[in-house]
Amino acid sequence: MKLADLIDPFQPAPGPPPRSLWRFIRWGVAGAWPVLLGAAALSALAGVTEVVSALLLGAVIDAALDSGPLAFFAENWLLLAGFALFFIVLRPLAFGLSSAANTIVVQPNVNVLVQARLNRWTLGQPVTFFDDDFAGRIAQKQVQTARALTDVANETINTVSFALASIVGSVVLLLVIHPALALALAVWMLGYVALIRHFLPAVRARSGARAGARAMVSGQVVDTITNIKTVKLFAHAEHEDRAALLAMDEFRDRAIEFGNVQAAFRFWLMAVAGVLPVLLIGGAAWLWSVGISSPGDIAAAGAVSIRIAQMTGWVSFVLMTIYGNLGEVEDGMRTLTPEPTLVDAPDAVELGRVAGALRFDEVHFAYGRQSGGVEAIDLDIRPGEKIGIVGASGAGKSTLVALLLRLYDVEGGRVLVDGHDIRKVTQESLRRQIGMVTQETAMFNRSALDNIRYGRPDATAAEVEAAARAAQAHDFILDLQDHNGRQGYAAHLGERGVRLSGGQRQRIALARAFLKNAPILVLDEATSALDSEVEAAVQESLERLMEGKTVLAIAHRLSTISAMDRIIVLEDGHIVETGDHEALLARGGVYARYWGRQSGGFIGTEEAAE
Repeated sequence: MKLADLIDPFQPAPGPPPRSLWRFIRWGVAGAWPVLLGAAALSALAGVTEVVSALLLGAVIDAALDSGPLAFFAENWLLLAGFALFFIVLRPLAFGLSSAANTIVVQPNVNVLVQARLNRWTLGQPVTFFDDDFAGRIAQKQVQTARALTDVANETINTVSFALASIVGSVVLLLVIHPALALALAVWMLGYVALIRHFLPAVRARSGARAGARAMVSGQVVDTITNIKTVKLFAHAEHEDRAALLAMDEFRDRAIEFGNVQAAFRFWLMAVAGVLPVLLIGGAAWLWSVGISSPGDIAAAGAVSIRIAQMTGWVSFVLMTIYGNLGEVEDGMRTLTPEPTLVDAPDAVELGRVAGALRFDEVHFAYGRQSGGVEAIDLDIRPGEKIGIVGASGAGKSTLVALLLRLYDVEGGRVLVDGHDIRKVTQESLRRQIGMVTQETAMFNRSALDNIRYGRPDATAAEVEAAARAAQAHDFILDLQDHNGRQGYAAHLGERGVRLSGGQRQRIALARAFLKNAPILVLDEATSALDSEVEAAVQESLERLMEGKTVLAIAHRLSTISAMDRIIVLEDGHIVETGDHEALLARGGVYARYWGRQSGGFIGTEEAAE
């Protein structure tokens, strides 16, 4: 096994992430503790070598004074050989092993371990979690928390273990010289710890505030860049700049507050550090003056005191970093660890391939409000039946589809697929049974091949191409070329598919649905962005795709659903009419009014106000 493989960075987390800091840290690095403790032991070993260095220095000085210059080398060759072996071989080896443990094992793996666990947990959140926050802020929190927790682990191992071992070794050395010197170091350590306890809570709190402000800057900037076309079209660059500057100004204020406490902390720690050499060197010199210690003891005490004093600045900086990172971990934890509000039931079963029978049984859903959404929806759909759904904006069409996909849980009633209440099957297995093409097509900044293959990740390139041909997308895909020179199916589509026209994006989405070949098909304005010629070609392909499938098709352009087996008309969240096209026209009701008032084949927007 390679050194870097001592930690498995992709092992699952033991349960949900806790909401308290130290339990969250344990959760984040669970499974890596034996390696972390081993790395800490190696760091402590390196720390002990600092004390041994001082001990050897004192021994060499005493030997030189005892032997005199003429006999020094002849009488002390073994001591000098050990001195050389220690500094040339043993000390570098101890530091090298400690460094390898940190840079090869701990840092790369712990970062990935924590981020993979946070990302896996975040993916399990319902859509409302993402609706209520900036995408950029959520991503920033994941990266920030993983990096901060890694730094805490790394610096605790690399610095705290090293420093503690150095101090414990120094106490032992000073006890050998004289207990009074060890007592002086212990008293100094109490003052040092008191100072740290005074400052570090403020460092942690202000670091958390700074991290939150930094994430808001990222969220604001990403939100603007994601919608840059809208910014340009509305000539709102100045408006977005002001919003970004406000977020940056808040970050600057929090950074200054952090800087103030950081500067004060550093000053007082360095002042305290300056006291130690005075205590130990002065004490050792006094003991020598009264014949209790040797010149070598003065040198050893001096080396230890100066090293600890120097280390104080380093340790204080690292402790400040650790506590700052703890603040960032805490801030990220608050954002990323809420329990999902929509989860699989404990006894949820996997839903196999279904026939496609759907039932909305007295379904009510109003997004937690008093009104809106849908109410008292009672609808049976046979396997293979083609249903058109019609209604003005806000009538409840998209809500009905979202409830079928279990993006939200019904507030009353049930939704059943082949007789299974969808709350009693796993969400993943449910959504595998449903293919969907929406008006707002979702594209990844990946290749055309990967975007289509998203419908079925194990599909071959030939199957992807066949799906693209069926969706009338093959020809334009062959003409694609991205800024890196990748062409055809290998060309990347840009963030959210910005390199494609609206019609091209919808044809990619249609190809994805062809490839998925799910028994239930949802079409939400699936051809709305296509021109008439392409729509006619795609319509033939859609008819082939719909064969043998249960279909729910939402449309404002009524001509696209007039051939459906049945049409459902929604108003204010209620089903007000149902029947086929001819029967609804003959009734002369809402559907007939929509049909008569269409302009260019679309439901008039004035219907929403009626």
